[in-house]
Amino acid sequence: MPLTRLTLCSSLAALVLPALLGPAAAQDRGSVNPKPLPPLANPNDPSTPAKALFGRVTAPSSGPARPFGSYAKGCFSGGEALPLDGATWQVMRPSRNRMWGTPHLVDFIERLAARAPQAGWPGLLVGDMSQPRGGPMLTGHASHQLGLDVDVWLTPMPDHRMSRQEREETSATDMVRSDRLDIDPDVWTRQHTALIRLTAKQPEVARIFVNAAIKKALCREAGGDRGWLTKVRPMYGHNYHYHIRLACPAGEGSCDDQAPPPPGDGCGSELDYWFSDAVLHPPKPKKPPKPRPPMTLAGLPDACRAVLHAR
Repeated sequence: MPLTRLTLCSSLAALVLPALLGPAAAQDRGSVNPKPLPPLANPNDPSTPAKALFGRVTAPSSGPARPFGSYAKGCFSGGEALPLDGATWQVMRPSRNRMWGTPHLVDFIERLAARAPQAGWPGLLVGDMSQPRGGPMLTGHASHQLGLDVDVWLTPMPDHRMSRQEREETSATDMVRSDRLDIDPDVWTRQHTALIRLTAKQPEVARIFVNAAIKKALCREAGGDRGWLTKVRPMYGHNYHYHIRLACPAGEGSCDDQAPPPPGDGCGSELDYWFSDAVLHPPKPKKPPKPRPPMTLAGLPDACRAVLHAR
């Protein structure tokens, strides 16, 4: 890790985590003065949720950088923080302390940001990556555990270095029309398509998740160059940002790749499902579903226990 990043990691380790409640969406505000989470009464209790343990870790583990497990059930060692500022990126919501990933992810974001102006995009506003050691999060994402996922806002980077308050309080832009059937033409641009196309064409990218209305717009605007659309998959939410998932780095046998996406551009009948009444207006269940018990350390790869407790 370069000296500048070691220095950065030391300073970021001093950040305290905010006690966020509810989903940590792009438009949810952060805090300029986050409060530390209270200590756990019995962190060694086997029933303690893994998210309560990993969510209290403020610094990466030592040792080589390695991902363990899968995107929604994993962790990583040797994490690295994306610097808060680059020539063509800025990190949003730093109070969440989710600007961490494997060096593989950090390098990818820096390279993608450098190329973004080629797509007519001024720079990336980087949302959630992972916690310092990955693992389940207290709020928000089910994935982002392996240090290989990043959310990039669909709001272009402004022409000035944002203040801490701006980063914590600026809202992301909703790209989807109020009826959820298409993008909002007042905010969607051809540059959005160009940026997502550029991202999908990078060989490290396994998948990109977007709102179904955004996928519809991409299908419409792709023209004859359509191979990259295979990686772009519709997903609930994702109308404020697009979610980039990298494949496991070569040679990392402890990292479980997701199955490849189905063949084809994904613009046919499979996309129609997302605009069905059952999806857009689902009936309320007669009985509230029983909440799932939270994942514990026993539900993660064995290596994650060592990662959690490493110096």
